[in-house]
Amino acid sequence: MLEQTGLLQGDGVLPTMLRAVAVYLFALAAVRLGSKRFLSQASAFDVVVAIMLGSIMSRAVSGSPFWPTVLSGAVLIVAHGVLAALAYRVDWLGPLVKGRPSQLVREGRVDREAMRQAGVSERDLEQAVRLQAGESDLSRVRQARLERDGSISVVTAERQPAVLDVRVEDGVQTVRVRLE
Repeated sequence: MLEQTGLLQGDGVLPTMLRAVAVYLFALAAVRLGSKRFLSQASAFDVVVAIMLGSIMSRAVSGSPFWPTVLSGAVLIVAHGVLAALAYRVDWLGPLVKGRPSQLVREGRVDREAMRQAGVSERDLEQAVRLQAGESDLSRVRQARLERDGSISVVTAERQPAVLDVRVEDGVQTVRVRLE
């Protein structure tokens, strides 16, 4: 409708501003109506769609035919949603589309080959363990994984509480103190 009235046509400042606002509102609505995980997960699957959507929508702002360009963006969002739904329902498709996690540490042992394949350095792993688990000793890590979204998740081994036996004085029972 706006295009038919000429408000969205032309290279002037006003038409460009109106196209920018219209594209912004459309893109915002499309992302909000689309999957909640669209930009939250930041997996390659989602990032590619975000880049493509930005590229397509920028064309609508800069003067490409408005409605065909907006329709292309809508088709991209729908295709992303359909592929995400299929990846959820079809076991073999999920890892192809979204990737697989890599186990970097198991029971305190670092898997250097997995780290090499994933491009994760020792410093990257140590940083993740410090930030995620507040731990500096990798031997205390039960499991560390490079997740599909590129983050490293860390599970530490449970700490055994220190138990101290304290004798107060002769003839008095020993007091046991458990430090956690």
